[in-house]
Amino acid sequence: MLKSLSIRDFVIVERLELNFERGFTALTGETGAGKSILVDALALALGDRADPGTVRQGAERAEIEVLFDTSAVPAVAAWLDEQGLDADPEQLILRRLIERSGRTRAFINGRTVPLAQMREAGEFLVDVHGQHEHQRLLRAEVQRDLLDAHGGCEEALRRVSATWREWQSYRTALAELERESATRLAERDQLSWQCEELQRLDLQAGEWDEVQQEQGRLAHAAALIEGAQQALSALSEDDDSALSRMAASSTRLATLAGYDPTLAPVLELLSGSEAQLQEVVQDLRRYRDRVELDPARLDQVERRLEAIHGTARKLRVAPADLPQLRAQAQARLAQLEAIGDAGALAAKIEAAEKTYRTAARALSVARRKAADRLGAEVSAAMADLALGVARFEVVLHRQSEGSAHGDERIEFLIATNAGMEPRPLAKVASGGELSRISLAIQVITSNRSAVSTLIFDEVDSGIGGAVAEMVGRKLRALGEARQVLCVTHLPQVAACARQQWTVAKQSVDGVTRTAVQVLDPEGRIEEIARMLGGTSITATSRRHAAEMLGAT
Repeated sequence: MLKSLSIRDFVIVERLELNFERGFTALTGETGAGKSILVDALALALGDRADPGTVRQGAERAEIEVLFDTSAVPAVAAWLDEQGLDADPEQLILRRLIERSGRTRAFINGRTVPLAQMREAGEFLVDVHGQHEHQRLLRAEVQRDLLDAHGGCEEALRRVSATWREWQSYRTALAELERESATRLAERDQLSWQCEELQRLDLQAGEWDEVQQEQGRLAHAAALIEGAQQALSALSEDDDSALSRMAASSTRLATLAGYDPTLAPVLELLSGSEAQLQEVVQDLRRYRDRVELDPARLDQVERRLEAIHGTARKLRVAPADLPQLRAQAQARLAQLEAIGDAGALAAKIEAAEKTYRTAARALSVARRKAADRLGAEVSAAMADLALGVARFEVVLHRQSEGSAHGDERIEFLIATNAGMEPRPLAKVASGGELSRISLAIQVITSNRSAVSTLIFDEVDSGIGGAVAEMVGRKLRALGEARQVLCVTHLPQVAACARQQWTVAKQSVDGVTRTAVQVLDPEGRIEEIARMLGGTSITATSRRHAAEMLGAT
């Protein structure tokens, strides 16, 4: 439920703080006083597009903030949690800033959010029915959306849309396959040849470096053995080897250290070096014994190197890149074979179409039930709105090809006189009749809306008298279960409201401002008397106003 609306520097509103009540509230006032400005401001807080021209003259930015009591709408808290926004189970605050430069910012519970996210939040909270709703009602997509919302067909429609998209994606893939079959075939042949070459070579990751190292070792085995042996001779095996000299030096220094202890550290370092050199000698002996002259293995390794080089030259890549090329070619070939299998695609198309048709039939059944119910309910509501024996029907026109919206086109038909065949709204209804028909549809469909706040902005234009009184009663009945706000110029509608506000222009220092006043019982009599009699309020008009309020 809408709890409060704060407006600053918006159009001709300098500063306005409004607190809302439950039930049906009427907003009245002279033409041009700014009644619809309040609705426009609320729409901006719910995510409508902003015009920098709405910033009040002399101000840098407009600011609109609304507070909703969401304790009775648990879906809001669940949605906020899903979006990662701070969730208060009791309330939700939407705030909108419009800069004169054209920049706008949106906030939910103090967090900056994209405008689309603000609109999504607003869908949980408010339904706005504008004064031009009857013009929108002539559009086929609006009629379809109204029927689906009234019949609770949204989930069935989502399934239809999803299955339709899958079906069409397979059909598009098959058409593309047929269009590019020659190109794909050539690419597949090329990739098949590459995969065969690489499969025969079977080069493993890292093998190229290993083979090069082994070839270098085998090709220079004699030199390696000879070099290791020479080092061993110089270090330990010759009579004048490094180890024998170090041993002699250690013995001599040990004797001298007996005379001068300061030589002890030097002797210790020499002993450590001798131990390290002995380890080097052991490692060299093991290496020399391990290296073998193996001409057969060398020939085998060199043939492997030549095979790798040959394949790399043929495929025009570096030898080290061959394993990666193999993986890429296999993946692309598998993809082409999957795409290129017309039979498999045809089977998928057939299965997807069956799934779509099943979902579409279920949607059609739900729509037919909703169409019968909506037709009867709107027809009854139109009788209350002085449309006599007018009959309203919702027709489902079958479309064999189907669409993302199902197998049928929705059309609203009306017969305004007995014995007439129903015809499309645009061809039958006059402007006044269309306004009343639109209002009847809005009242009926709003009964099934999940949101708790309904706003009607001068939807009662073009009617009066007993019809206006009936409209007021219907809005009051809606207000028993919902919060209903209605901008109206009809005293009969205003008299049915639980509470009434009046919107007026005030001139302060030559500048026009909008002011809103919550009316007490006496104030309501005066305002309704003004609505009845214009500028001249008489005792008769006051008495009539009091009677209207008492009758409600």
